[in-house]
Amino acid sequence: MEWYKKVLSQYSDFDGRARRQEYWMFQLFNFLIGLAIMVVIGGMAMITSSQTLLYVAVGVICLYGLAVMVPSLAVTTRRLHDTGRSGWWQLLSLLGFIPLIGWIGSIVVLVWCALEGNPGPNRYGPDPKASPEAGTGYGYPAPGVPY
Repeated sequence: MEWYKKVLSQYSDFDGRARRQEYWMFQLFNFLIGLAIMVVIGGMAMITSSQTLLYVAVGVICLYGLAVMVPSLAVTTRRLHDTGRSGWWQLLSLLGFIPLIGWIGSIVVLVWCALEGNPGPNRYGPDPKASPEAGTGYGYPAPGVPY
């Protein structure tokens, strides 16, 4: 839950890098929250045979999706930065209206988000796995620490 809160606290921060764990835990919590909304409200709609409740469930899911859209784009951008890629590569997955390109683009971005980040600092910032006391953890000294 701490990773989810961290991403929400960096609501519109598109600079820097994000660890795999930060990205995937945020995506996991988004999925679980959406699933919980559908189970609770959708389940009530099924039990009561109410179409109105079904529409409410879809509406709540849409509102939740809009609420986390910017943090999701930001954490994906930071995740791509960790692999040494620009956040603009997300546009590949946003081309879903072009069937083949959108599908392939989404898979490519998903694979890039699953890759391990570049060790040490890169052009987008310091390594997020680095501990300030022990250097970067990859054999690179921390900034200002002599070899």
